[in-house]
Amino acid sequence: MAKKILNTEQIRRIVTRLASQVIEKSGDLSQLVLLGIYTRGVSLANLIAQQIESLEGIKVPVGAVDVTFYRDDLDRIKTRTPAKTKIPFDLTGKTVVLVDDVIYKGRTIRAALNAVTEYGRPQVIRLLVLVDRGHRELPIHPDFTGKKLPTAKEEQVKVYLQDTDGRDAVELIRE
Repeated sequence: MAKKILNTEQIRRIVTRLASQVIEKSGDLSQLVLLGIYTRGVSLANLIAQQIESLEGIKVPVGAVDVTFYRDDLDRIKTRTPAKTKIPFDLTGKTVVLVDDVIYKGRTIRAALNAVTEYGRPQVIRLLVLVDRGHRELPIHPDFTGKKLPTAKEEQVKVYLQDTDGRDAVELIRE
């Protein structure tokens, strides 16, 4: 059973707020880069970049990170074909904002941090998530959060974004 948590308009407002928060906290926007974590983190990073450009007139570089080979729980997750990490710029000295759709246990973010360090040494790495559902297994906390959504462990949070799924929505799925 799925319960709609966020609709298109609510997601748009959250993206605007998150982009504004990134602008405020980042200082020199010429040093800012966004790295989306496949799959919907990449879509979300592009939305944030578009909003920053709309607000500030500055085009922020966006890259994409696949964390498949950096995970420590491959034996527990379903097999998938890895995507290609695309970071066409040096991260050394940059303000990197990692972007993901949902944070849960923190393992995906830990894997992303390991992947990022292979592409340079950023000045700072921050984390932006659309939904924080709690239940952390690692001491990882987002710097920018769209919505905190306490969940039960048996529930799932499903994010749909227009360029990936043909619609914008966040749903809570109870099994």
